[in-house]
Amino acid sequence: MGPKAKKSGSKKKRITKADRLKQLQEEEEKRQKEEEEARVKYEKEEMERLDIQRTEKEKLRKLEAKDLERRNEELEELYLLEACFPEAEKLKRDSRLLSQWKHYIQCDGSPDPSISQEINTFISLWKEETNETFEAVTTKSKLVLNLIEKLKLILLETPSYDLQEKNIIQYQGSILELQELLHLKFNIATEILLRQASTLADLDSGNMEKVIRDENVTLYVWANLKKNPRYRSIRFSETQIGFEIPRILATSDIALRLLHTHYDHVTPLGPVPTAPQEHTSTVTYFGKDEVKSVEAAVSKDLQEEYNEQENESNAVHEEETKVDEQGGIEGQTSSVQEEPEATKYELEMKLLSETVSAAQLLLLENAPEKPYFSEENEVDLCQFTALGGVHHLDILELPPQCKPRKGWMIVEILKEGLQKYTYPPETAEDFETENAFPPIEVMLEVHENVIFFENPVVARWDAEGKHWKTDGISNVSYKSEDRLITFSLETLGPVTLIQDAHVNMPYQSWELRPLDVNKVLLTVTTVFTEIQIQIKENLCMLASIKLNDKKHSSILEEKWMTPVSFIIALKEAGLNIFPTGHSHFYVVINYKLPLVEVKAYRQMALLSSAFAFGWSVEYSVREHLPKEEPIQNPNWTLLMFSGDRAQSLKINEYSDAFSEALKEETEFHSTLYHMVKDFASKEAMKKVRCSNCQFVDSVCHMLLSTRLLSYS
Repeated sequence: MGPKAKKSGSKKKRITKADRLKQLQEEEEKRQKEEEEARVKYEKEEMERLDIQRTEKEKLRKLEAKDLERRNEELEELYLLEACFPEAEKLKRDSRLLSQWKHYIQCDGSPDPSISQEINTFISLWKEETNETFEAVTTKSKLVLNLIEKLKLILLETPSYDLQEKNIIQYQGSILELQELLHLKFNIATEILLRQASTLADLDSGNMEKVIRDENVTLYVWANLKKNPRYRSIRFSETQIGFEIPRILATSDIALRLLHTHYDHVTPLGPVPTAPQEHTSTVTYFGKDEVKSVEAAVSKDLQEEYNEQENESNAVHEEETKVDEQGGIEGQTSSVQEEPEATKYELEMKLLSETVSAAQLLLLENAPEKPYFSEENEVDLCQFTALGGVHHLDILELPPQCKPRKGWMIVEILKEGLQKYTYPPETAEDFETENAFPPIEVMLEVHENVIFFENPVVARWDAEGKHWKTDGISNVSYKSEDRLITFSLETLGPVTLIQDAHVNMPYQSWELRPLDVNKVLLTVTTVFTEIQIQIKENLCMLASIKLNDKKHSSILEEKWMTPVSFIIALKEAGLNIFPTGHSHFYVVINYKLPLVEVKAYRQMALLSSAFAFGWSVEYSVREHLPKEEPIQNPNWTLLMFSGDRAQSLKINEYSDAFSEALKEETEFHSTLYHMVKDFASKEAMKKVRCSNCQFVDSVCHMLLSTRLLSYS
């Protein structure tokens, strides 16, 4: 055998049991040391945390105690400042009375719509007028529409506690009577016009076509005189409006009428919000009696006090002359008369303040139940709104035509008046084919002053059910560039275009910023638009509109209106940023306690002369004096307000998470007003205290109407 090969490499050292035990012991000691260090560190951190927490709690306790200590003082100061709301309401009442007086002394022949005798006389006299042309009726309609608008404004502007049930019934009854009479007059005028169809016939077609335009009404009428079966496409001159009629109508003795009323007298009147009965009776009846009883009690107390003083005076000073006694009586009597007057005024303002607060709270009341509809395809008027007026589409029987006889015009007048042509007929036994009565195609132009953010939906009026429905309408197409909508109807009748009332809710952001003394700019940004509203004194104005970041012109711009009239005008233009009591069923909102929300809006209005408020992520405020240059990146202070306590938050709008932590070097306050006052300049607070009461009331009304805090 050969020699053995040598083993390569060094021999591996073997770990003994003692070494292993030593290693494990070292690791255990190291672990215990680390655990001890971690425990000590944790205890130290915990002690520091508890110490900080204890310090913070003590600090918060002191701040809460300080807030509680001055709470009554702050609430009293706020109560004095909020006296502007009853003062503004008193001015509104005086303005309404002055308006009635001015109308009375004007003697222009127009009735006062709030007085039933005058409006009933007006209606009776107009009913007696006959043979009015369409032009004459459109002229008279201006007065009628003005009366209807006045009655609607009375119902909306008069506080709920001042409206009695009998007044509401009277005003709504007058509105309905005027609406029905106006439409009747348009029907009679149309009949008079159609009697002359043969004399107004077009030389080319042989049929009569007439278009009468007015600011409130447009009439399109076509009379089928030739009955040419090939003449089935009707277009009114210089418009894209018209009809495509089936052969059976092209050969019938009919007339087609499209009466476009730029107002809506078809949709039923909405309910008028009323205050709870107990509160109303307290205000309207108890108030005056209470004032009188308090006045009498005060007078009695003062008189007794005076008698006691006189008795003491007589016992001590018997030597005084009668002249001195008479002088004392005169002075005391003067104070007896002055003090009850002051007490009466204070009590009146206190009652008015309570009722104004109740009325403001009523504006934020959410309906407890969603409306229920028994019929399919019925339009929910809480979710949708009709825009652009009503298009009354009618097929009419052509009345007997005027015939010339020896220099006279002879015409047969039908006793039953203007008659509608039934299409399709109720009995169709003579017609074998199923498609003998196809739908009628209609082309309409969308009103130029109305904005549709989505394609409009066509709705027809169901006269039986007294509501709008979306069935019986087919082949709807909308050309937004031409503002032309085409659709087919199984039977003609009143139609309207509807849009989701909450298309601009919830808001993406908003800002309320001072512009000048007693003048602010409210900017509301939604998915589709940016609306800017100026508010000054007791008036509002649409400053600008942006659609898709482009400025859009509107007929409402630069027109100052009262808040209620302004809100109505914006809604009618399709710019609805005013939630109703049912809106929370259709929009995802930030639920707020109504009382807290009212308090916030009232105090924001008080501060709006010198402070800007906004919402993009959180509710924030900053001082903004009107003469200041615009700041590129303004420093906003984030606020939290619970109704009883206001505080500045430590976080900012870019913080990742929400925290209620109090901002350093700030305190708790019982009101939003005093919270803002903490970091305000003297100049800013001077402007706040000098604010006009009507201006503050208007800003508050707009905030209550838009409900910015809940619908953002």
